[in-house]
Amino acid sequence: DGDPLEVLFAEEPGAVLQVAEKNTKKVLSILARAGLAKDVHVIGVPTDDRRFEVYVGNRHALSTDITAIRRAWSLTTYRMQALRDNPVAAREEYDNGLDEHDPGLTYKLTYDPDKKIHAVHRGKAAKTTLNAQPKVACLREQGVNGHIEMAAAFALAGFESVDVHMTDLMSGRVDLADFKGFVACGGFSYGDVLGAGSGWARSVLYNDRLKEMFAKFFARKDTFALGVCNGCQMLSQLKDIIPGAEAWPRFVRNISEQFEARTCTLEVLESPSIFFKDMAGSRLPIAVAHGEGRAVWDGAQPDGVKTALRYVDGRGNATERYPFNPNGTKGGFTGFTTTDGRVTIMMPHPERGFRAAQLSYNPGVFKKDGPWMRMFRNAYAFAVKSLD
Repeated sequence: DGDPLEVLFAEEPGAVLQVAEKNTKKVLSILARAGLAKDVHVIGVPTDDRRFEVYVGNRHALSTDITAIRRAWSLTTYRMQALRDNPVAAREEYDNGLDEHDPGLTYKLTYDPDKKIHAVHRGKAAKTTLNAQPKVACLREQGVNGHIEMAAAFALAGFESVDVHMTDLMSGRVDLADFKGFVACGGFSYGDVLGAGSGWARSVLYNDRLKEMFAKFFARKDTFALGVCNGCQMLSQLKDIIPGAEAWPRFVRNISEQFEARTCTLEVLESPSIFFKDMAGSRLPIAVAHGEGRAVWDGAQPDGVKTALRYVDGRGNATERYPFNPNGTKGGFTGFTTTDGRVTIMMPHPERGFRAAQLSYNPGVFKKDGPWMRMFRNAYAFAVKSLD
């Protein structure tokens, strides 16, 4: 009863409740007993058809489709975004809605996420190795805030995770010689290292003792290192002292000209990285959060670069389209490794998806471990095996 426009466009708080058709009368009866009969209206039924039909009584008032409605709703946002950000990227995001059959975020795993990875133990050291707990340094600089999740992921895989600040290395309180691996963590809160990790890298390169410490660590054949986000940027600038990293890129401002915090989908590529062993071909959503994640080379991309990860769209195709590729790197590449696979860098955050409870989207296949837990277990298998 009454003016339907007043009902549909009232400013008072309201809700849309979807119930099974067989339960409609029962629900209406319950609401009526609560004194809400005059405030409740049956407004429509769901359908698989993308058309959007509006009737006023028996009069057909509007016929359109979901895509047109969504574009009308998003038009103001798009125009504001085009003025503030890169207008090309803004248009790409706005036009993505034209693909009515986009699968969206999807998982495709080539491995069992719940399978525990064990190293093969040989020789006299086998008995002690089986009980070994290799140490990994969770390295951080000013403002880094991803070290807690990172430490938890490595600890769950079997490591002894140790919180190490750069000041610990500078003061001599901690030495990388005591560790089997280290991870340069990402995220930032109250501050940040300047210049896409440049400040962090230079604290190593311009300190003779630290430079020698890092160089010796990388030269050892039994060690590994991971760089994520800020740590990815930092390690990329240490490539001159990392064997097999000569072809790595540097990282510059995102093509969107904005900080990007969203969930994107990656494909794991065939590579020598110890972290992605037996994961090639998998397609996995992951959290990204960076302002300077676009990989560039001073010339053409070198033939020798070892790519490990790339952004893909909902159909699994490598993409440079925004925001499926949030930074605009050519080819969609966002993870790189050394020729022997012991050192890997990546912009997205695997530590934000190593538990099923962390996932913003879970199709029901992840019960305890998230899809990214495998890379930490792979690191553990490598570390323990190298103890033999």
